[in-house]
Amino acid sequence: MSYVSIHLDTDVCIETIYTVHYFEYRNDFHFPGERHDFWEFQCVDKGMAEVCTDNGSHILNRGQAIFHKPNEFHDLKAVGKTAPNIVVVSFACNSPCMKFFENRIVNISDTERNLMGMMIAEARRCIASPLDDPYLEKLEKRQDCLFGSQQLIRLYLEQILIYMIRRNMMPQLSMPNSKFVDLKTNSASYNKILFYLEEHIRETLTIEDICHDNLIGRSQLQKLFREQSRCGVIELFSQMKIEFSKQLIRENQMNFTQISEFLGYSSIHYFSRQFKKIAGMTPSEYASSIKALSERQP
Repeated sequence: MSYVSIHLDTDVCIETIYTVHYFEYRNDFHFPGERHDFWEFQCVDKGMAEVCTDNGSHILNRGQAIFHKPNEFHDLKAVGKTAPNIVVVSFACNSPCMKFFENRIVNISDTERNLMGMMIAEARRCIASPLDDPYLEKLEKRQDCLFGSQQLIRLYLEQILIYMIRRNMMPQLSMPNSKFVDLKTNSASYNKILFYLEEHIRETLTIEDICHDNLIGRSQLQKLFREQSRCGVIELFSQMKIEFSKQLIRENQMNFTQISEFLGYSSIHYFSRQFKKIAGMTPSEYASSIKALSERQP
């Protein structure tokens, strides 16, 4: 047999990456703005942000991303009471399809959010520079970066752009219904219990409380969370409490004792031990590092 190959077209080609950042800002942060000769998008993962461009002012909510074409002015300001988390990625791309993103705000899908998470995870594996410094102008590669990490960053970013264009230009394309009914049921139960945990974040919950209020058996509950989150439900609840405490620290409206009491900890000492165990630093160390980041001048 005589096989004949076909050429595979490349519709989106990322030439270089300038930044891959995940920022946890305070709620009074303001980046004064800049222009540069490459593309950038800012995506809100938590809270709200205001972005001013050559075309006006825009308020971004959680799950929204704004694109800036080369040489377009853009700044960023935290707005609202919730301290925002922002993904900022800048890159060079001369593909004709990039015209689609000019002056555009998009709502990101779950697929695109997952790809962003994987891209940031790969960036941590191969980039030595901190990913939470908004004034960093040059990324430094790790000497011991994992095989393929740099290529995966580019591939994840190209996938994000492809999915965004497909979803917005061809909305008739949709995924077929999944036949994994049990998996969908498990996901629904998992999300329901996550919402329950968020609603009771200020309380001290036991496994018995969670089982009783959600009509689920203890073994079934533990199995569900081991499968979905790779940890036990109480461990995840502790992580959620610390993440919430980080947000409260960044908002700078309560001291550590008040935060500890607000989140239902028995003492400030227990709160501090849990914070260091999960976050890897004390509440004071976390507060000073975020404060230094937000007050640093370019």
